[in-house]
Amino acid sequence: MPIRIVIADDHALLRQGIKNVLSLEPDFDVIGEAADGAEAIYKVDNLKPDILLLDVNMPRLNGLEVTKQLKQASAPVKVIILTMHDDESYVLEVIKSGAVGYLLKDIEPGMLVKAIRIVFAGQSFIYPTLAQRLFGELSRQEEKRLEVPQMLERRKEERLTYREVEVLQLIGQGMSNQEIAKKLYLSEKTVKNHLTNIFRKINVVDRTQAVLYAIKHKIVVLD
Repeated sequence: MPIRIVIADDHALLRQGIKNVLSLEPDFDVIGEAADGAEAIYKVDNLKPDILLLDVNMPRLNGLEVTKQLKQASAPVKVIILTMHDDESYVLEVIKSGAVGYLLKDIEPGMLVKAIRIVFAGQSFIYPTLAQRLFGELSRQEEKRLEVPQMLERRKEERLTYREVEVLQLIGQGMSNQEIAKKLYLSEKTVKNHLTNIFRKINVVDRTQAVLYAIKHKIVVLD
């Protein structure tokens, strides 16, 4: 079965460019387009796509409102944000609202294809350059935290094994479980077990939250 995709962006030329890129993939099927947020919700409701590629700045309903409404409706679609937005606090709200992919519009086409496959497989994807923009302010805030909370957080990190830290760092680089397994000469099952342990130890529920934690606590350092 092909991966069914809806593209939501208010620029027709950009939608067509993305569609042209995705049409080169034999297992991708762009089944709909939307020029504003309300239309995006309508298309998701009626076409039942697997993936919604969603711009942040949209007429009628913006990307944040679209994502929140889809989450409240328990829509099974996976939302990938495509943005040039430089307002970190705004995009962080989109993250909290339930999107599972976060990409800048200036990425290479191959990275977009990779992100769609990873998200479709049930994983989250944050492109490191976008993460740098989003979490630079969080890192600065972290440095100003009180000494006692910092010590408590460091103790939490120290519970991670060396291998778990390696896995967490590779997640932060946008690698899939399969890519991590290949790089570390592990089985995918072992990688999944490491992820389960990492999530439990740092008290998160998914890869996205784990990457946020790693960036905030400088386990993942972005250039």
